[in-house]
Formats: sequence, C-alpha cells, structure tokens
Amino acid sequence: MRETFVNVIVCMLVTMVLAPWAMAAAPAPAAPAATIDYTKAIVLGCSLLAVGIAMGFGTIGTGVGMGHGLSGATSAVGRNPEAQGKILLTMMVGLAMIESLAIYALVIALVVLYANPLLKFAGM
Repeated sequence: MRETFVNVIVCMLVTMVLAPWAMAAAPAPAAPAATIDYTKAIVLGCSLLAVGIAMGFGTIGTGVGMGHGLSGATSAVGRNPEAQGKILLTMMVGLAMIESLAIYALVIALVVLYANPLLKFAGM
C-alpha cells in the first residue's frame, strides 16, 4: 500500500515537472495593439464561468435532494418494513426525476459552451 502511494506521488511530481516543457509552444508574433479585440475572449470567459457555476449548483442541488430522498426512504422502511416495495418504487421514480435536473443542467452547460448564443450578439 505504501509503495503504491509513493509511486503515485512520484508519477504526479514527474508529470508536474515535465508538463510545462511538453505543452510549451513558440510565442506567437505580436499583433499591433489597435487590432486586438478582446470581446470574444471576454464572452467565452464569462460563459465558462457561468457553465461552472450552473453545473456546480445543479449537481449540489440534486445531490442534496437525493440525500434527502434516500434518507426519507430508509426511515420509512425502518418504520414500516412491509411497505418496502412501494417505498422503493416511489423512491426510484423520485430519484430519476431528481437526476433529470442534473442532466438539464448539463444540457444547458453544453449549449452555452458549444452553441453559445451570446457570440451572435458580440459579433462573432
């Protein structure tokens, strides 16, 4: 166990040390300052931030909802073990509905990332 842990740490350190050289690129020629337009970069940066926040809140919310649902289901089965089948069925349907909310957040995030409607208004 200790040897595996040491190997993982060594591999991570080697990767961190060698990554800058592997990913280094030649610097691009500098463009005149008057022709640089940062509008697209700002829109894309804000889009990435919005996607991160949307996915974060979307998954945190669904995780908390699933936790409450499972907690209620296990408490109900503990109080009334004969109703386990009905409780399990209702719990599974509820968890599927909760999980669909996380999938909706993912779909919105993918739309913002790959089919960004804001780029039309920014003139890109």
